[in-house]
Amino acid sequence: MLLAIDIGNTNIVFGVNQKGHWLNNWRIQTDPLKMADEYRVIFGSLFNEGNISMADIHEIIISSVVPSLVYPFTEMLTKLLPDGKIAYVGPEIYHKLPVKVLNPYQIGSDLVSNAVAAFEKFGKLTTVIDFGTALTFTTIGKDAEIRGVAIAPGLNTAVSALAGKTAQLPQIHLTAPPSVLGENTLHAIQSGVIFGFSGLVDAIINRTQQELNEKLTVVATGGLSQIIAPLTKTVKIIEPMLTLDGLFLINQYISKKGQV
Repeated sequence: MLLAIDIGNTNIVFGVNQKGHWLNNWRIQTDPLKMADEYRVIFGSLFNEGNISMADIHEIIISSVVPSLVYPFTEMLTKLLPDGKIAYVGPEIYHKLPVKVLNPYQIGSDLVSNAVAAFEKFGKLTTVIDFGTALTFTTIGKDAEIRGVAIAPGLNTAVSALAGKTAQLPQIHLTAPPSVLGENTLHAIQSGVIFGFSGLVDAIINRTQQELNEKLTVVATGGLSQIIAPLTKTVKIIEPMLTLDGLFLINQYISKKGQV
């Protein structure tokens, strides 16, 4: 079995895959201050609750955009899964992937994972929108290359900044309000963020299609994708497991061709 881990700035998402099927997956809060032993307890407990046999996990693949957590996770996994072979998504293995990474040291490994999964599922001329800590748009061009990326603040990031920089605006739960015309503070913030970001998504996609002079397949993933995507005109596909699917596929590629 394969354990795939995506370490993000806000959440750590991980799952166990057996022969292409996700047996279970989890999402926990990222805490750079946690020690390896603390993460070992969390992972061990979740595996036990999910009836996952740790002895059956022989492959591990990690994508991380939090460099300070790479060593603690390596230490944790070495103790928790001593029979597991660990692979890391990074520039050293990009030449083995079906998607060309034109700027390997200037792109997050999570975006590469998204691109690989999107390319395998939908082919060239695809844009992946990842609704995470940052709102990212990763476009695969007609030559199967990551043509470019656009990055905006994520929705929760924007709400946190708004609450932190104002005296009377609270932190809120993000969901679509009943109207664009907010009649109270809660609905006013929800309107500005939810409807505003749905417009941002359409604007970026439309501009990208105009610049490439091509029609794109648009795929959304990430925690808030199911809230924003239905409010847009351009997003037709939602793939909640896209990043983990990409990690599974990347592991297959580096296993077939020999890991660097």
